[in-house]
Amino acid sequence: MAELGERVARVEDRKFLTVGGTYCADVRDERLDGAAYVTFVRSTMAHARLAGVDVEEARAADGVLGVFTADDLDDLAPARPYIPGMIPDAMARPWLATGTVRFVGEPIAAVVTESPLQGEDAAELVIVDYEPLPAVVDVEQALRDEVLLFPEVGTNTAIAPPPPGPDLFEGCEVVVRQRLVNQRLAACPLEVRSAAVAWSGGRLVMWISTQAAHSVKTKLAELYGLDEGDVHVIAPDVGGGFGAKISPTPEELVLPSLARRLGRPLRWTETRSESMVGMPHGRAQVQEITIGGRRDGTIEAYRLSVVQDCGAYPSMGSVLTFMTRTMTTGVYDIPAAQFEARSVVTNTTPTEAYRGAGRPEATAAIERAVDLFAAEIGLDPIEVRRRNLVPAEKFPYTTAVGTVYDTGEYERALDLVLDAAGIDQLRAEQAARRSRDGTRLLGIGVSVYVEITAGPGAGQEEYAKVEIHPDGRVTVLTGSSAHGQGHATSFSMIVSYLTGIPLERIEVVHGDTDRVAEGSGTFGSRSLQVGGSAVHEATSRLIDRARLVAGGLLGVPATDVSLDTRTGRFHVGGLPEVDCSWSDVAAAAGLEAAAAAGPATRAGLAETVMYSTTSPTFPFGAHLAVVEVDVETGRVELVRMVTCDDAGRIVNPLIVEGQRHGGIAQGVAQALLEEVRYDSDGNPTTSNLADYGMISAAELPSFELVTLETPTPINPLGVKGIGESGTIGATPAVQSAVIDALAHLGVRHIDLPLTAERVWRAIEAANRASDPMEVC
Repeated sequence: MAELGERVARVEDRKFLTVGGTYCADVRDERLDGAAYVTFVRSTMAHARLAGVDVEEARAADGVLGVFTADDLDDLAPARPYIPGMIPDAMARPWLATGTVRFVGEPIAAVVTESPLQGEDAAELVIVDYEPLPAVVDVEQALRDEVLLFPEVGTNTAIAPPPPGPDLFEGCEVVVRQRLVNQRLAACPLEVRSAAVAWSGGRLVMWISTQAAHSVKTKLAELYGLDEGDVHVIAPDVGGGFGAKISPTPEELVLPSLARRLGRPLRWTETRSESMVGMPHGRAQVQEITIGGRRDGTIEAYRLSVVQDCGAYPSMGSVLTFMTRTMTTGVYDIPAAQFEARSVVTNTTPTEAYRGAGRPEATAAIERAVDLFAAEIGLDPIEVRRRNLVPAEKFPYTTAVGTVYDTGEYERALDLVLDAAGIDQLRAEQAARRSRDGTRLLGIGVSVYVEITAGPGAGQEEYAKVEIHPDGRVTVLTGSSAHGQGHATSFSMIVSYLTGIPLERIEVVHGDTDRVAEGSGTFGSRSLQVGGSAVHEATSRLIDRARLVAGGLLGVPATDVSLDTRTGRFHVGGLPEVDCSWSDVAAAAGLEAAAAAGPATRAGLAETVMYSTTSPTFPFGAHLAVVEVDVETGRVELVRMVTCDDAGRIVNPLIVEGQRHGGIAQGVAQALLEEVRYDSDGNPTTSNLADYGMISAAELPSFELVTLETPTPINPLGVKGIGESGTIGATPAVQSAVIDALAHLGVRHIDLPLTAERVWRAIEAANRASDPMEVC
């Protein structure tokens, strides 16, 4: 039996470390025999009318089976906006470009060939006649509506804010304002987008690298006018998603149409360069913060105004500002707060969810605001945080924007991190370096954060079925979809803990819509608290049924039957020698079911549930970053990262630590390196991993992890999400540390990412401002 809270090595890892995973491009299935390959012709202009697309030369090239444009896709349902009624219909993204292209990388045509290399050659032969239009890539410039992406709409604003509320800051002794940039990021999963399709026996079968197989199934059925039973979606091993693989993209959705026309199964896997311009991006907010309060450090009011960059076509990214709004005030007991947001289209790649999806943006804003407020009133930013944290006795706590937090010990998390880091020694070392007037300055930054997981709102659902076979093996079917999180281990631990059946006898199945009847998928740090709770409930019900069957075998009422989870055997209370096994019970249950329903009934004992949440949970924590900044070059080195990340009850510390490590690394990467950039004409300048600064182990210290558990009453496991916490706490802590290192030089703020060039320019600007000769 596996105990909850035990450090259990991941059961998935043996396969990945020996034979390796089977990713979408690796799939070998007889239904894909003779598959052809798809290559997309992509726009090389950010904004242009399509005067013509000449495909004749490409169609005559070696190995070409067909070349298709939007006019050939008449078997797909018309494209609709992400949220009809909220987003203008004209802003719906077409399956392939029609009339106008609106970002570099937008698919214009699909070339189908016998081999991938033939596809690359033939795609070069497609001649696209562009009539260039002005491009707009800056979201604030797009707000002026001087260049319109959709002239028929008359504006670039896809979602407008409500009317402004009353002035919150009247009577505040101090009011601080600042414009912030939460920059555009690329997801960069190790496995790029990939899919394969076949029409087999009248059914559509798709293999796809996705976070939500059942959502893909529903979308395909809708687009192609099929019953959902006629669609089979399989997600093999998925090499990372980070939010960008929640929703299927046009490239994947057109594949069944092409396969049906050609009567051939098809495969498509994008290149890394295609992924950088075609896979949805994340973040991309310009923020304006206003914070007010008293000179004693009390924060009285806060307003966050956001302009969200949707990219060329509004999709999930356009509405993630709702998650930013939900977490507006963070961990602080602020009596008055406002949030407003507008979502705007630009000639750039569309935005979707990216690890944290709206919550890191909220935390980055409020934590920067607190630092700026503390600097304005001349108080220690740590002390200002402490004075305004929501106290533990106020939970459950309702924020000024109406969000209800379940549990929290914010001050304890802060103290644990400060003690682990040795804050007094760090401040002493910082002062000593400044007195020596050296070139490597020390900076210390702190963030305290709270986030929402399995939200927003109640009613998040997940499917689970737990079946025990007559030989004692267990199959767990889950609608959650793993792509690196360790679901097989965590879900097996829950079943093992409740039943006493060893981990090695438990198999977890996911990502196959024929085997798993329903499912929501994996996103928003929801899997353990929703999917795991579903497994817990199904297993608990199964145990209750098993006691009835065991009672029949043992000749006693079910109330007299006990389950010994140390041995995994049922026995009569007080008589451990009178017992039976799970195998005995499952076999007997199977015989009873077969007798009732006929010989076709599968033998075994099973329970199915669709678990639904009553509300989200709110993980929290504190991060402390220590950096060294070279004032001569602007180079930043992260030398220490100390974090406390609460996730409620911990089922497996090893998996939680892995999730924390990954999240922290991505949060640090946003702070120091990563940014998707475009030139003024909309040409991407970070279209490969040579130009895009993805972080590696060489840039990271060993993280120092502090443990804190505050179980939630929201679900039976007492767990909260952990997959995105690191990205939320790390970024503002590192940003704070870099600015802290330079504050005595007069540096007040530096936007993300804190590259060497940007930091050096901030130092030079501060030097010029302090030089009387420069002023003259």
